[in-house]
Order: sequence, then C-alpha cells, then structure tokens
Amino acid sequence: MAQVLFLGGFGRSGTTLVERLLGELPGICALGEVVHLWQRDVRDDERCGCGHRFSGCDFWRRVGELAFNGWSNVDVDRVHALRDAVERTRHIPRLASATTASDEVREYASYYARVYHAAAEAAGASVVIDSSKHSALAHVLRWAADVDLKVVHVVRDARGVAYSWTKTVARPETDGVDQMTRYSPGRSALLWNAHNAAFGLLARRGVPVRRIRYEEFLADPRAGLIRLADFAGAPVRPEDLDFLRKGHADLRAGHSAAGNPMRFTVGRLPLRRDDAWVSALPRAQRRLVGAVCGPLLRAYGYPISIASEA
Repeated sequence: MAQVLFLGGFGRSGTTLVERLLGELPGICALGEVVHLWQRDVRDDERCGCGHRFSGCDFWRRVGELAFNGWSNVDVDRVHALRDAVERTRHIPRLASATTASDEVREYASYYARVYHAAAEAAGASVVIDSSKHSALAHVLRWAADVDLKVVHVVRDARGVAYSWTKTVARPETDGVDQMTRYSPGRSALLWNAHNAAFGLLARRGVPVRRIRYEEFLADPRAGLIRLADFAGAPVRPEDLDFLRKGHADLRAGHSAAGNPMRFTVGRLPLRRDDAWVSALPRAQRRLVGAVCGPLLRAYGYPISIASEA
C-alpha cells in the first residue's frame, strides 16, 4: 500500500514551499506535480528538480524501470486521452457523487499508483508527496488501488493569489524559453473558488483532508511541519527539523518532476510572507476578488476588508 500525501489547492497558494519543506523530512519523498510528468518529463524531457534532464536523472530512471519496465513503455497519448475523459474541473460533480468508478477512472488512477509505489521503493520512503494541486485528480485518486490517500488542502488569501497570477514568471526547466501561465484577477478568483470548493466535496467522500492556511504555516513552519508529518503518518523528531533556521530553511536538491521555479532552490530559502498584493494589486481588483471569493474567504477565516481600504 503506497502512502500518498496529495497537496491540493489553486496554483500560487504555496504548495511548492510546503512540499519542499516536507521533502526534507526523513521517510518522505517529494515528487512534485506528477500530473505534468507525462508531457513535460516523459515526452519533453524537461529538467528534474535536481537539475538534470528527466532522462538523465538516476532517480526517475529507476522509478520508470520499477513502474513500467522503462518510460518508453508508457503510452503518453493514452494517458492524455484518459485525462481529458475523466480529469477535468468540469468532471468534479460527477467524480464527487460517484459511488463506483468507471474503467477509465481506474485505468487513469493506475498510472499514478504505479509511479507512487515505484518512487517509494526507489527512495526508500514511507510516504510520497504529489503536489499536483488539481482537485479533479484528487477525486480520481480516491479510486486508485493500493493507495492510502491523504490530502493537504493549502489555501491562501484569494487576493494574494490573484496578484501572483498577474506576474510574469519564466520556467527554468525550459531554459527560459517558456513562461508560466498568467490569469486576470477576475479569472483567478473564479478558479480559486472552484478548486478550493472541490476539496470540501472530497472530504465528504471520506478522504482524509487537512486544510492549512499558507499564511499561518509560514508564521510557524516548525509547528506546521510537525502537524503535517503526524497527519501523513511520518512523525518527526526535533533534530529532523534542524534544517529550519530563523527566517529561512536550508534545502537539499530534490527530484521534483514539475512545479514552480522554487523546486530548483538549493541552500537558503527565505521563509517570509509575500503581502505585496496589499499595495500592488489595484484597489478595484482587490475588491472584485474579495466580492467573488467572499463566502469562502470568510469560511477560511480571512478578512474581507484590509487596513489599506479602511
């Protein structure tokens, strides 16, 4: 049985940082956003978090051998077809209400299960982390055979998320050729609502879901990691957290398959809140996002009004 900790939420909510810190703990192997493994790595041979091309990374080569007798045996087109058929946001109502899984759902989930089992064996880990974030994928994975799924739902103030989506960010794994997706504040607000609400539906289906607020996690990452490690079933000792320093963490290289540029950070990683949105996001856009996301912001304990608007 593969022990899987799935980090979910809407993009730019802090899942990569949470994963990087969890990945420093003994017995835990952080895989990055496995949802993008098939295209970006198996097909496009982009860079692993260790800096090597996917095909040149010994860890991922071993995972491929254990899972599929080599990555060349993976039919990426078939994986994509299954994804389009079952793992889209529009499929969430059907996935959430289902009492049995279709053959396509089970087949799609099986690709992930094989990766998780192989990664745990290759790393000698008791828990693997998938930071794919996608709520639809989390709903699919509840049907994965021999997978003990637990979900950490990471939320961040929707206005901070909206501001982050307006930034231009290069993708280092493509050697600066491509940039990360950008959304308008209005679009990101709608997506923030949809993706976060979907994790509430997942919890109602009996999947263990632990919600954390990014801002609270950063305020006390040591306590946050202890709680998450206990939730994952991999409790830590005090000395396991020695990589946490005052205001920063000291990180080793990891093997994240995909994710935001932070996955390439080695050494000192500052641990501080990014509240630039309070002054940088225009007031009209802040109010728009606050209005669209108001019910969930309140449910998660965020203030609707901020000091600069008083």
